[in-house]
Amino acid sequence: MRVHVLHENDVWSAPLFEALKRRGVPFESWHLAEGRFDPLAEPPHGVFYNRMSASSHTRGHRFGPELTRHILSWLEANGRRVVNGRRAVELEVSKLEQLAALAAYGVPAPRTLGAVGREATLAAARSLGKTPFILKPNRGGAGKGVQLIEDLDRLAAVLDDPETEAPLDGLWLVQDYVRPSDASITRCEFVGGQFLYAVRVDTSDGFELCPADACALPSGREKFEIVEDFDDPLVARYGRMLAAHGIEVAGLEFVRDASGQAFTYDINTNTNYNAAAEARVGVSGMDRLALFLGGELEKLRRAAA
Repeated sequence: MRVHVLHENDVWSAPLFEALKRRGVPFESWHLAEGRFDPLAEPPHGVFYNRMSASSHTRGHRFGPELTRHILSWLEANGRRVVNGRRAVELEVSKLEQLAALAAYGVPAPRTLGAVGREATLAAARSLGKTPFILKPNRGGAGKGVQLIEDLDRLAAVLDDPETEAPLDGLWLVQDYVRPSDASITRCEFVGGQFLYAVRVDTSDGFELCPADACALPSGREKFEIVEDFDDPLVARYGRMLAAHGIEVAGLEFVRDASGQAFTYDINTNTNYNAAAEARVGVSGMDRLALFLGGELEKLRRAAA
């Protein structure tokens, strides 16, 4: 038995592989940028951890999530131990799905309207009734395609620009812009269904906020800072929502406005960690993840003995 890691990004997964090696946890990489499988065959045994990303298409892996969704259905139908199963993929690739999941657990989010087509997107922005606002694809990832739009004329220009990349699923989101009180957002990390830590992320350089070291942009500031002793009622709500959807590893992002109200706008089920920020406080998300996956594998071994 071993841990099988389902992913499409070797660079993002390398820190996890290193952590698994350090802990002596046997593992196998399932790179699902492309591939084949037999849905009538019996899957191997072990623990299967899904790290498929919504942004896979930005690396040329257009159908990674679709392939992963079917493989996870196959694994679940055969009773395998899956961490972040099919529902995680469904949330990962749809911000509208995320917003519905958050609302069901009383988590405030920015008002957001979905639209397909130029005229419907302009109508959604008019209905929102506030400027500036955010335009983003329903399926994005790592902040790709997120823009702050000043007014309706600018929105029309963006939509008419042949350089504007249309959303993969055709759905544009028009969303209230929540101005951060201190030019930052906060990301809450969960591993094994348990809260790990919160990290403050400087937004001064824009909306691409991926914490992985491979995503780092040149900056004279420390962009990521772990918030020690973080305590907020949101954590409990996040935990209940994740548990209801069978998601055990995730990062959820929120922004606070000038009044202190927190608005959650993103659920990342393929989560990465910033090594520099972690080193400053002596914690490792990937090591905690490797410990969790190794523990789940050991449970299977004992049950099979």
